[in-house]
Amino acid sequence: MKTRVIQEGQGPDDSGQPPDAGAPVPRRNLAARMGHWSATHRKTAIWGWLLFVVLAVFIGMRVGQNTIHGADQFSGEAGAAEKALYGAGLRPNTEHVFFQSKNLTINDPRYRAAIVDATARLRHAKDVVNVVSPLTGNAAVSADKRSALVDFEITGDSLQAADRLGPAKDAVAAVKARHPELQVDQFGDISSNKELNNTFSSDLSKAEMLSFPITLVILIIVFGSIAAALVPLLLGITTVAAALGLVSFPSQLSPVDGNLSSVILLIGLAVSVDYSLFYLKREREERAAGRSARSALEVAAATSGRSVLISGLTVIAAMGGMFLSGDKTFISFAEGTILVVAIAMVASVTVLAALLAWLGDRIEWGRIGFLRRRHAERESRFWAGTVNRVMRRPWLSIVLAGGLLVALAIPALRMNIVTDSVDDLPQNLTVIKVYDRLKVAFPKEGVTVDVAVQAGNVRTPRVAAAIAALDRQAHQTKDVLRGSDVTVSKDGTVALVSIPTKGNGNDATSTAVLDRVRNEIVPATVGKVDGVEVDVSGSAAQSKDFRNLLTSRLPLIFAFVFTLAFLLLLFTFRSIVIPIKAILLNLLSVGAAYGILVLVFQDGRLENLFGFSSNGGITSWLPLFLFVILFGLSMDYHVFILSRVREAWQKGADTPEAVRHGIASTAGTVTSAAIVMVFVFSVFVTLSFLDFKEMGVGLAAAVLIDATIVRGVLLPATMKVLGDWNWYLPSWLEWLPRLDQDEPKPGRTSAPPALGPTG
Repeated sequence: MKTRVIQEGQGPDDSGQPPDAGAPVPRRNLAARMGHWSATHRKTAIWGWLLFVVLAVFIGMRVGQNTIHGADQFSGEAGAAEKALYGAGLRPNTEHVFFQSKNLTINDPRYRAAIVDATARLRHAKDVVNVVSPLTGNAAVSADKRSALVDFEITGDSLQAADRLGPAKDAVAAVKARHPELQVDQFGDISSNKELNNTFSSDLSKAEMLSFPITLVILIIVFGSIAAALVPLLLGITTVAAALGLVSFPSQLSPVDGNLSSVILLIGLAVSVDYSLFYLKREREERAAGRSARSALEVAAATSGRSVLISGLTVIAAMGGMFLSGDKTFISFAEGTILVVAIAMVASVTVLAALLAWLGDRIEWGRIGFLRRRHAERESRFWAGTVNRVMRRPWLSIVLAGGLLVALAIPALRMNIVTDSVDDLPQNLTVIKVYDRLKVAFPKEGVTVDVAVQAGNVRTPRVAAAIAALDRQAHQTKDVLRGSDVTVSKDGTVALVSIPTKGNGNDATSTAVLDRVRNEIVPATVGKVDGVEVDVSGSAAQSKDFRNLLTSRLPLIFAFVFTLAFLLLLFTFRSIVIPIKAILLNLLSVGAAYGILVLVFQDGRLENLFGFSSNGGITSWLPLFLFVILFGLSMDYHVFILSRVREAWQKGADTPEAVRHGIASTAGTVTSAAIVMVFVFSVFVTLSFLDFKEMGVGLAAAVLIDATIVRGVLLPATMKVLGDWNWYLPSWLEWLPRLDQDEPKPGRTSAPPALGPTG
């Protein structure tokens, strides 16, 4: 068996001496030097890490996160319109007290008394200004006179207003309690967004709370001991804590999305567990093979530690693609994920080595008796058998496995990108029920096309006439409702024309009105006036502009990520075949995940199982987010497995045997890491928001596909077919530096032989 060649220097020799007596330890690359220093100065490394985490958390609490709000939430033409409107004070924090009765009308004394009570209470409430009553004709009354609004504003910007809602809510609650004969509710952008965000955060907290025990249980099963399972989890928790603190710095330069903390937790826990598993498994393997604790740690640092650094850089490259999106939310995701991956990468090759050196054999504390210890030198029988069968018929395996993934990916070609509307939110929320009643009673409070007109003075006869013409033509358009408003800023430089429409802001009806206003009505009216700048916003505009932005940037992002990944793998493995194949295999798994999303959520399959109603598409932010996350995690597994394959190849094994050994000895680790991720991601399917369900299914499906079909079938099959061509490096690239922990044995070259039978 060539396994003896592969494990040369790792087991007892003929003299019965332990491997430390004659087994070479890989020369010290950067990861090995970092691990060696940390193990030698373990107290300094451990206490230094704890001090770093504490300081990061303290600094984060002191500095605070600057979150995205106001016009920064929008992109494209809608973003330009919103900047003008916010700058001119035409986007106040307007709230409403919504009165409704089945029997009483506004003419009834009891109804009028309730309105007077609300108006008086609000005028005396802190942070409340511009209270307007329907009794004076300045606020809306429905056509049947059974619904009425008291309008008011909360001072400050949108973030400040959210914190100042308390007095107004108390006033409305008092009115509601005093007038039980009426339905009394508060509604507005600030109060509704706050309730939705609270529900959103509650959903995320549920996922976060479930992810920790799930991860711990799986790690205990993998390692068979509590101590070994706690090390990756604690490393992940401290890594996430440090990243959450330090992300406050870039947020001062570019505001971050309010959900960035959850993204950091998701990615930080994923990569920390992956890197710790790679490192711990290799250290245990070397110990099981007979090495001393220190020697095993040196080997793990030189091999798995190096893989961690390469994997981390590849993940960072993938996340960096989000900087090119042009959207502040994705830019903030890039900042946070790059930061947490960088911290996890450094922690895994420093403090992890120090912890292992300090714990020694105490890493086995809390061993669970019925969990048989799986010595790492015992290759996985299942995966060894699978790989052997795959490589006996590589072309058949490629056709079957590749055909399955292509078939799954085909539905992705008809993916319909949508921006979630009110209809996609959990319909049992109070704010949604109030919104539905409000929209029926006051249609213009629903979806609008908002035209922002900027000029030196919008009240001049020519500009005012053009605005009037725009309003008149808009109302002659199909699916436009009555009751448009024209509001002018105090300085007279900006006018807002709000045109209410049918639809939900994300459907063909509202989009058709938007297109007519933008492409026909605006150019024919205000667009003809010299010196006037016009931009169109509103629900439909915001959805369409965001979709268009991502669609236009995706090719650039893909090219950026592919190029960086190619270069990193080229330098790492000194092969042009390995990076090309890695990119293609990753695209297959991502494409299959996209296809599954289309089949499940766009086509509405499994609606009853997952508890959702299809909106006919995939939420707009998800494809890009899934791509960068999945590409990064897939590269983690790819680098880890291929590093082990190349290590065996460099020690003299032919390519098929190196592949068999590399996959059989690492598949357990990759499978364990994937199982953790699949269970954690699956938690999101149980949450109430459709976005979360889509994200959970997409991530779980892609990781499962990648760790099984791609790594267990397609990778060995393609490597068997290519043979030594896997390691091909053109002569004109021989100048590339060698990053391998070992030099190839004499006679081993990068030039491939002629292709022969693959049998």
